[in-house]
Amino acid sequence: MWIKEKQDGKRPTGQGEGADMENLEAAAPREGNEEINAFVGKGVSFKGVISYNGTVRIDGNLDGEIHTEGVLLVGEDAVLTAKITAGTVVCKGKITGDISAREKVKLRAPAVVNAGVKAPLISMEEGVVFNGTLEMSQSATREPQGQGATRGQSVKLVGG
Repeated sequence: MWIKEKQDGKRPTGQGEGADMENLEAAAPREGNEEINAFVGKGVSFKGVISYNGTVRIDGNLDGEIHTEGVLLVGEDAVLTAKITAGTVVCKGKITGDISAREKVKLRAPAVVNAGVKAPLISMEEGVVFNGTLEMSQSATREPQGQGATRGQSVKLVGG
């Protein structure tokens, strides 16, 4: 069903697919203070390597690699089989592969992640399925001095 746009050109919040899109887009300014530069829509399949700066949202299928210093938004309908290197990853879809984030990884329900994750910060909502390994190490600028901080801690999480 088509949703009429408001006069300002935006869909009303809380209706259909537009609500999901707006929720993830709302995360982008907090994550990278940037607009979405590119969008891979639902029903689109892509095989290969994506390299970019800024923020990209994926709602389709991707098989390959993603390289960025920016933000990767993975929509609820997205299915990624990929090696991901990014500044920040916000995921509501399905990722199989390896994720390496320089800043943070946010897993939001109903995400399904079967991956090795390496990031200094991670958040995971209730309802996320995570099967894989997690490696968290603090960056030198965030490490407390004289506190005996442990670097390179590795944790293996298995859920189901």
